[in-house]
Amino acid sequence: MRAALVGIDFNVGDFKASLEELALLARSAGAEPVTTITAKRNSPDPAYFVGSGKADEIAQACLADKVEIVIFNHALSPAQQRNLERRLNVRVVDRTSLILDIFAQRAQSHEGKLQVELAQLQHLATRLIRGWTHLERQKGGIGLRGPGETQLETDRRLIGERVKMLRTRLTKLRKQHETQRRSRGRNQTFSVSLVGYTNAGKSTLFNTLTKAGVYVANQLFATLDTTSRRLYLGPDVGNVVVSDTVGFVRELPHQLVAAFRATLEETIHADLLLHVVDGASPVRMEQIEQVNGVLREIGADHIPQILVWNKIDAAGLEPGIERDEYGKISRVFISARSGAGLDLLRDAIAEAAGSRAAVPDADEQEGEEAGFAHADLLPATPHPGPH
Repeated sequence: MRAALVGIDFNVGDFKASLEELALLARSAGAEPVTTITAKRNSPDPAYFVGSGKADEIAQACLADKVEIVIFNHALSPAQQRNLERRLNVRVVDRTSLILDIFAQRAQSHEGKLQVELAQLQHLATRLIRGWTHLERQKGGIGLRGPGETQLETDRRLIGERVKMLRTRLTKLRKQHETQRRSRGRNQTFSVSLVGYTNAGKSTLFNTLTKAGVYVANQLFATLDTTSRRLYLGPDVGNVVVSDTVGFVRELPHQLVAAFRATLEETIHADLLLHVVDGASPVRMEQIEQVNGVLREIGADHIPQILVWNKIDAAGLEPGIERDEYGKISRVFISARSGAGLDLLRDAIAEAAGSRAAVPDADEQEGEEAGFAHADLLPATPHPGPH
């Protein structure tokens, strides 16, 4: 599908990096960007977001390049989206809808599909209700109550019932995860969650550490469903559970954060977060802050964190470890693809697990509730050797 990308520079953040990410998102969704239209504004236009003149420019570009879909790098209001589609005569998609579409394509597990559907319905509900507001004025009086109002109420009710059912199912799954966490807590299993910006190399690192065989691709949100595996770290530490979680991205839609709370709780209940960073990315510091922002939003910002500086081969760096002023490991430099520095990372995890085991009472009690691992994904017997 031939796509036109539209980005408006509001002098916030790295505009060029944001546009490059939009192109990656578009390709991940199956679109092929053929043209990019940019502009500078102080604030969005209420009717078209970009202004009527720029809307006409986009329309001309659509005709010239035979564009089938226009993708905005911003969240559009229902009215703005509707006005743009009428003016451009092509389908218009905003950033939120694009990410939701990618998530819908990537979800494989039953839980992942439920979470995506819930997010999509919540997003659709706002557009459905606002889109029909002109019919809501038809109130009272014989002959004045048109079919539009009835249809609106029917659609509202159907969406509401489906959302309620999905939330009930996800609540049930959440309780199952809590049961699994308690079981692991009794065994005092140390849990590690991989977090990071999408496409930073989390799944590659996960596969290299655990030999899991998780799908890896050079695209955004290649994997959505959380996978957990045991990792043997020697006789002193034994087994730890490592979980690969969904990647984060700037301006991650709130509907997705809310819907994926059950999956993201893998992160909330972990004993240690390995924050995987694309060391070769020019906007890595901004990406780190975006991930930390989502961690704050889901209540996982208090969990000990080690920055895993990945792709050092592309960044021209050497494997190594950095410690903070308290002597704790703060950063490990590795290459998940070549395996450089992975022994240092294993040592860092073992050190964190050992220090946690040495802390009694309150911290240990919190550890009983830490992390979950899908039972069907865990090997029945521990790995007796290094990975």
